[in-house]
Amino acid sequence: MNTPQSASLYRWLSITAIVLLLDQLSKWSALVNLQLGVPREVFDCMNWLLLYNPGAAFSFLAQGAGWQRWLLTIMGISASVFIVFLLQRNKENKPLSLSLSLILGGAIGNVLDRLMYGAVVDFIDLHYGNWHWPAFNLADSAISLGAVFIIFSEIRREIGRLGKTK
Repeated sequence: MNTPQSASLYRWLSITAIVLLLDQLSKWSALVNLQLGVPREVFDCMNWLLLYNPGAAFSFLAQGAGWQRWLLTIMGISASVFIVFLLQRNKENKPLSLSLSLILGGAIGNVLDRLMYGAVVDFIDLHYGNWHWPAFNLADSAISLGAVFIIFSEIRREIGRLGKTK
């Protein structure tokens, strides 16, 4: 039976599903259309560049002997379960729930990559001259955007709270 509370949770999980779908479709497109390690210029400051990242953000732990795949997979699954718990408890808090939905979609997308390929599929290469930002994907973007939304939401909430105490 659909209660208003469960309908609210489904709304946030549907955003998660859209993020996950877009992430996986974009990675599939990169896998089909790009050659590993060969950049394809999109703009002067952006390439499509297919890479596999066996580590975490900024290739942290990428030099491991393979154990990091399972550690990061377990961490991603654990974080996803915790985020669903947070969504359930905070489903009426729209800014937080939107942020958590984005983070959850990205986390699941990267966990799926680790399970399917042993590493995360990255393909967006931003650069300026010879300086390159570490390659990333839509899941990473959703996670980062969700984290930024949480920070700004909390700053805004705190400013509002401080304004009420004056």
